[in-house]
Amino acid sequence: MTATNTSLDELCVDTIRTLSMDAVQKANSGHPGTPMALAPLAYVLYTRIMRHNPKNPDWINRDRFILSAGHASMLLYSMLYLTGYPLTLEDIENFRQVGSPTAGHPERKYTPGIEATTGPLGQGISMSVGVALGERMLNARFGDVVDHYTFTIASDGDIQEGVASEASSFAGHLGLGRLIAFYDDNHIQLASPVSTVMSEDVGKRYEAYGWHVQNIGEDLSIETLERVTREAMEVEDRPSLIIVQSHIGYGAPNKQDTSSAHGSPLGEDEVRAAKEFYGWDPDKHFYVPEEALEHFRRTCERGTEFEAEWQERFDAYKDSEPEKAAELEMIDGERMPDGWDTDLPSFSPDDKPIATRKASEAAIQWAAARVPHLIGGSADLSTSTNTDIDGAGDVERDHYDGRNLRFGVREHGMGAIVNGLGLHGFRAYGATFLTFSDYMRGAIRLSALMKLPSIWIFTHDSIGLGEDGPTHQPIEQLAALRAMPRLNVLRPADANETQLAWRFALRSSENPSAFALSRQNLPILDPDAIPDDAIEKGAYVLRDAEGGEPELILIGTGSEVSLCLEAADKLDGVGVRVVSMPCMDTFTKADEAYRESVLPSACRARIAVEAASPLGWDKWIGEQGRFVGMETFGESGPAKDVYEHFGITAERIAELGREMIKS
Repeated sequence: MTATNTSLDELCVDTIRTLSMDAVQKANSGHPGTPMALAPLAYVLYTRIMRHNPKNPDWINRDRFILSAGHASMLLYSMLYLTGYPLTLEDIENFRQVGSPTAGHPERKYTPGIEATTGPLGQGISMSVGVALGERMLNARFGDVVDHYTFTIASDGDIQEGVASEASSFAGHLGLGRLIAFYDDNHIQLASPVSTVMSEDVGKRYEAYGWHVQNIGEDLSIETLERVTREAMEVEDRPSLIIVQSHIGYGAPNKQDTSSAHGSPLGEDEVRAAKEFYGWDPDKHFYVPEEALEHFRRTCERGTEFEAEWQERFDAYKDSEPEKAAELEMIDGERMPDGWDTDLPSFSPDDKPIATRKASEAAIQWAAARVPHLIGGSADLSTSTNTDIDGAGDVERDHYDGRNLRFGVREHGMGAIVNGLGLHGFRAYGATFLTFSDYMRGAIRLSALMKLPSIWIFTHDSIGLGEDGPTHQPIEQLAALRAMPRLNVLRPADANETQLAWRFALRSSENPSAFALSRQNLPILDPDAIPDDAIEKGAYVLRDAEGGEPELILIGTGSEVSLCLEAADKLDGVGVRVVSMPCMDTFTKADEAYRESVLPSACRARIAVEAASPLGWDKWIGEQGRFVGMETFGESGPAKDVYEHFGITAERIAELGREMIKS
C-alpha cells in the first residue's frame, strides 16, 4: 500500500479516519474498520451532495441520511462534528461513555443530526424506505416544497437480514426514486469472510426488486463517488443501489481487509502505523487540522443558503396555499390539529355486541377525519384487522396521495417502514394478528427506543379467534410486549374503551402504542361506568362491592372483563369488585394512592383473568392470588368451546372466588 497527502480532500477524508480510530481506541470498544473504509463516501455525501443545514438539523426539506450499518457510528459522529452540527470534540473523545451523545450506535432524540436509531442490522435501510415513501407522500400532498432525497449506507449484514429484503422489495414495487442506498460489499463481516455465508449476486437481486443498480468496485475516489451518486439522483422511477467494494480498516497495515478490523479497536501500535500510512503524526490524538475543519464548516454556509432558497419557495407557497402550508408546518412540528380529540364515537349497552377490532375501525374513521396525517395499513390483512381509512385511496406507484398502505405479507418490513413514516412526521400505524407481532418485534422495540409514537394494531388477540387454532392463537405475546420499556400495550374491554384507547394513542407524543383487539364480539359496557381517563390511569373500578369494601377483586383485560362481570353476578352475597385494566403499563406508572384505591392491599383475595400467559400478573394479584388464563398453547375449535376447554369461564372464576373467600 502507498499513500500521499497532497490534497485538501484527502486531508479531510483522513481526518474522518483518524478521529474514528482514536475514538474507538480510547473507548477500547467499537468498530473502526468501516469508518476508515467509507470516509470518502461520507465526505462526499455531507460536503458535496446532501442539502442539509447543520445550524438547523430539523429543517423539513433536508436530505436525510440514515446509517443502517449503525456499528460504524463513529463515521456519522465524525461527520456531524466536523460539518458543524451541535456536537463537540469532547463528545467524540467520550465515545461510548455513559451519558455521552456519541453512544455505541446512533440514537435518535439524543444527538442532533441523527435521523434514526440504528444498529439492529437491516432496520436502517428498511426505515429509509419509510422515510423515502414519506417524502413522496408529502410531495403528492404539498408539491415540490417537499422534494428531498434519502440516503443510507448498508453493510453485508444489513443486506442479509430478512427485513431489508421485505422493505427493499416494497420500495422497488412503489418506485421510490429518491431513495439511494450504498451497499458496502467489503467481503468481511464479524466472524468470517462474507463468502462463508453468502454467494448470491446482490446487484441482480436488487435489479429483480426493481432497483437501479450501479457497481463501482474498489473505485472510492471522490470524483467517482460524486458522479455515480448524481447519476442515481437523476433516476426518478426507481430506488438506487450503489455497490462499493471498500477495504475495511483501510490503511491499517496488519488488519486491513480482515475481520479483526470490524468490531474491535485496532490497538495502539496499529493506530500509529495507520496514521503513518496517511502521513500523519502518530503521536497526535483527536487531531483536526485547521485547514480541514475550516473546509468542513463551509457546510454550514451552504446549508444556510440551501434553507434560505427553500424558505423563499415556501413563503410563496404560503401565500398561494395558506391552508396546505399550515398543515405541512403542523406535520413538521409533530403537532395535532386543534380540537381533534373531541366528540369520540360512543356505544350503548343496548347496541349489539361488537368486536374491538370493529370498534377500532370506527375510531380510525373518527381520527382520520380529524388528523389528516394519520395513515397506515396492514400485512395483507385489512379485511381482518379492519384498518382501512374509508374513501382515502391506496398508496400506489406514481400515486402517493392515498392514505391506505398495502404492505403485503411483510410484517417485519411493515414495522420498519411505519417507523420511517413516523420519522417524517406522519402518525402511522401497521396492523396484523397479535401472534405475528413476533415477526416485527425488532421494529416495535426501535419505535420505543426512538420515542416514536408509532401505532401497532394487533387483532385476533387470544384463543377467542377460535378455529384457526394454536398457530394463530397468541399466548405469550401480551407479556412479551408489556415487558418492553416505553411501549403502552392497550387491551380494551369493549367498544367504548377502544375509542378511549385510540384517543390515548394519538395523544401520545413519545410512546408507541400496541393495540390487542378481539376477533369475537364483546358486550358493550355502560359508558357511564368508564372514566374518561381510563387508559391514562390504566385500570379502574368497573363495578364495586356494596359499600366499596371488597372481599374479592376480579381483574380482567379485553374480552375477559365481561367474563369477570358474569362471574360477579354468580357470586351472590360476596362483596365483589370488578376491575378493568386496559393498560397495565400506565397503571404501573399511576401514583401509589390511585393504585391503592383500585386494588386495596387489605383485599388479598384477587383473581386475574386473561386468555394469555400469566407472566407479569403476580405483581397485581400477589402470592395468594389466582390466575385464570393459559399455561399451554391453544386448540382449534369454536371460540366458546375453546374457552370452556381451558376453563376460562364465568363459572370457573366464580368457583375459584368462593374457594378463596372460604379459605
